[in-house]
Amino acid sequence: MARKSIKPEKDGVTLRFLYGTLIGRSILKILAEPKLSAVAGKFMDSKYSKFIIPYFISNNNINMQEYMKEDYSCFNDCFTRRVIPECRKISMDDNDFISPCDGLLSAYKINKETVVPVKRSSYTIGELLVNDEVAREYNDGICLVFRLCVNNYHRYCYLDNGTKDDNHFIPGVLHTVRPIALKKRKVFVENSREYTLLRTENFGTVAQIEVGAMLVGKIDNYHKKCTFKRGEEKGKFLYGGSTIILLVKKNRVTFPKYLFEETEKGMEVPVKMGEKIGIKKIVVS
Repeated sequence: MARKSIKPEKDGVTLRFLYGTLIGRSILKILAEPKLSAVAGKFMDSKYSKFIIPYFISNNNINMQEYMKEDYSCFNDCFTRRVIPECRKISMDDNDFISPCDGLLSAYKINKETVVPVKRSSYTIGELLVNDEVAREYNDGICLVFRLCVNNYHRYCYLDNGTKDDNHFIPGVLHTVRPIALKKRKVFVENSREYTLLRTENFGTVAQIEVGAMLVGKIDNYHKKCTFKRGEEKGKFLYGGSTIILLVKKNRVTFPKYLFEETEKGMEVPVKMGEKIGIKKIVVS
């Protein structure tokens, strides 16, 4: 995890208009509706969307050498393309806390009342889960935010061996997860999302929340109540940028100090699915 951190990308004219003007915010109410994303999703699932694929690959500088060669029947087939396993090596060391996905990582210490700052907005873990009882279990723990951009690999895996119960879906709207939206709105507690509690062998119970985004009307988690293995594919997002949030309990995992320092500076750390981002904390009684 020695990659150089980066500044969040600059927001385009369209997003600045939508989130920064009165007229734009009126239009935004329509664009953020899940029904619109559902319609866009149907188009992206159709054969008529195939023409977008070469432009998408070129404009986002995607290295297709990392992905399995397939005949894509629609745009979403390309967007959810499968990576060659050797290009995303999963650390199998029991002590290694791994990233469940590709993305840009920020880290926050969860304070009393579990208030988590994200850019200029803030929210509580209770608001995020819509469950204050579960939220209290993560007091003084760590919140990891993985922001997936459109060029990232959009499948994600389990971070350890363990068991889980059903997924909990929380309906909402679908704002973009780009920086300008995070500054203006409580995106992660307004957007549609789905969470599950992962009872892991090495890191206690970790809450994993998949957050949808504009034009991402579908979070596709494969399993309900089940037993899972480290590195096993957990699910995928369809078209658009998205976010995965992990909540880790106090004294379970040690994360690099610089990760929090970079987050304080407004920087994000690029990570790849399966790589070590923290280490199991050994508590001496």
